[in-house]
Amino acid sequence: MVRSVGGKHSFSKPIILLLAFVALLGISLTRDFRSASSSPYISLASSWARDKYRIVTANVSNNGSPKEVGKSNRDRYPERALAMTYADLPAPELKWEQMPSAPVPRLDGYSIQIKNLLYVFAGYANLDHVHSHVDVYNFSTDSWTESFEIPKDMANSHLGVATDGRYIYIVTGQYGPQCRGPTANTFVLDTETRKWESLPPLPAPRYAPATQLWKGRLHVMGGSKENRHTPGIEHWSLAVANGKALEKQWRTEVPIPRGGPHRACIAVDDHLYVIGGQEGDFMAKPGSPIFKCSRRFEVVYGDVYMLDEDMKWKGLPSMPKPNSHIECSWVIVNNSIVIVGGTTERHPVTKRMILVGEVFRFDLNTLTWSVIGKMPYRAKTTLAGFWDGWLYFTSGQRDRGPDNPQPRKVVGDMWRTKLRLSH
Repeated sequence: MVRSVGGKHSFSKPIILLLAFVALLGISLTRDFRSASSSPYISLASSWARDKYRIVTANVSNNGSPKEVGKSNRDRYPERALAMTYADLPAPELKWEQMPSAPVPRLDGYSIQIKNLLYVFAGYANLDHVHSHVDVYNFSTDSWTESFEIPKDMANSHLGVATDGRYIYIVTGQYGPQCRGPTANTFVLDTETRKWESLPPLPAPRYAPATQLWKGRLHVMGGSKENRHTPGIEHWSLAVANGKALEKQWRTEVPIPRGGPHRACIAVDDHLYVIGGQEGDFMAKPGSPIFKCSRRFEVVYGDVYMLDEDMKWKGLPSMPKPNSHIECSWVIVNNSIVIVGGTTERHPVTKRMILVGEVFRFDLNTLTWSVIGKMPYRAKTTLAGFWDGWLYFTSGQRDRGPDNPQPRKVVGDMWRTKLRLSH
């Protein structure tokens, strides 16, 4: 209520109190906003990002944690969404040389190197089309020299692969495009005769399990379960020799400490190493006749586990950043594991996938990690090889550009760089 007293306006006491309250509230919110907008994104499990990244938009919740930016905000302010990305880790520049591209682009393809040949298996061309063949790259001639078909009932992506130097073992995986179901089928390829044989199927289908040949047994562990999302921790092994199974069924082994797909798995001497990975993955949309992929929550991690000769798991120092989609992105050089690219945690604000553009080294002598170089662009599911002092990688899904680490184009590019590691 407003009254006129002596030609001047005066306000009733309730209205004055209300205006004072609103003013104080505005001052408080402004102070809270300024404080929140300069706070870290989120408390991450890995320390590499804890003190480096700051929110640069006004979308902050009342408790100071980031809110997801709506589509309309990203469309109206693309420069802000672009700024809200994980920064690349500091890394030396490497001189990369582009080599002949693969015959087809590949995402979630798999590879095995035997001497001077890199065998590249299946994978997506895009979500609606998967490959059903193998391409072979010859490092000695730097050329793609051969292609041949895979068995009709073999998986097309999310495989488990391992080799003894002649025979390549292909275990389980996803059969078909989009987010179709997995198969438990297991095969072996004789690389000298190019003939395929079947082996006992895995006890249960899995997507992208950690797989390696170790001490005469084919080990398969983790991965995603039949719904493509739930992490599996089961660990099975099968005795094999010269491309043949020595047992009729798989043996249950000690479970892996943390489940999930898309990890590197490497055998060195008496130890088996499992590196990186994630919990959760895309799932088929309920009721979709084409099993259309539907995004689900996932957690990427940089955990490293070692299985010793006594079949006991031990945790080792984690990667410099969480990293997944690296199952064939590694090579062994000078008693070190070198990993090329991958994908890290989703952006906490935009929820977009963020690709990795670093080359990592894990020194097995000191059990320490370092960042030894930058890739020509960020990429996941790279297929790596090492020959005559050259580090190679091919295929995968690359970023949107130097300033945007989100995934975009599936590629078949082949790159190499000279790699010299000191002991």
